[in-house]
Amino acid sequence: MTSTLTIGSLEISSRLIVGTGKYANYDLMRSALDASGAQVITVAVRRERLVDDRGRSILDFIDLDRYTILPNTAGCFDAADAIRVARLGREILSQMNNPGREWVKLEVLGDRQTLLPDPVGTLEACRQLVKDGFKVLCYTSDDPIAAVRLKEAGATSVMPAGSPIGSGRGIANPSAIRIILERLKSGDPDYPVIVDAGVGTASDVTIAMELGSDGVLLNTGIAHARDPITMATAMKHACLAGRAAYLAGRIPKRLYATASSPWEGVISHIPGE
Repeated sequence: MTSTLTIGSLEISSRLIVGTGKYANYDLMRSALDASGAQVITVAVRRERLVDDRGRSILDFIDLDRYTILPNTAGCFDAADAIRVARLGREILSQMNNPGREWVKLEVLGDRQTLLPDPVGTLEACRQLVKDGFKVLCYTSDDPIAAVRLKEAGATSVMPAGSPIGSGRGIANPSAIRIILERLKSGDPDYPVIVDAGVGTASDVTIAMELGSDGVLLNTGIAHARDPITMATAMKHACLAGRAAYLAGRIPKRLYATASSPWEGVISHIPGE
């Protein structure tokens, strides 16, 4: 296992990917990004998110020499719209010569209430974007079959949800994540599987990494924390701790206690008593 994470042709040392949405202001966002230690950050490309109500572009507040931008198709509810937005993101980042210009974090959502992915639309958009030359990092549910189909369609990384977007429920179904990891990495141990969505606090990140995930993508857990900068710091350390614990290998869970010291040789009688 290497300390760095390779996604397509990009090698990064931070396994935490963070979003840029939902912050109270751009200065707070910039400070939280710095505290997170992330090297890759996501930006929603749709115009109503890329440009605020004062006509300011979020990209003006991001150090494009420091961060690789992962454009995402947040807010798209069909494959055609997601493909259009992905192409727009490539055009914008190509003009800025950012390494993320060939990337897209693909989201095709099923409805506005659950924000769960539409499996049919997601697979359709993934296939087309791969044909278009994109490195597709694909948001999906925690359904192992859907994850396998997306890898087969050419996704550079499959990104199963820990729980619904913005819910803060953490890893709702760790067994499903384990199965996804097992199936996608069978015969291909370096294939990147990144847990995306639902993270509420640092322990959620640690759990995701202890399961063997290659990284975690989150946004709301930092942006809506009472103190986003401190939470960003906590998320950074949680990601490091979870990865280290996974590599170290946890002890098995047991029903009964196991003594730390052996029973053999225990002094049962003290001379002179």
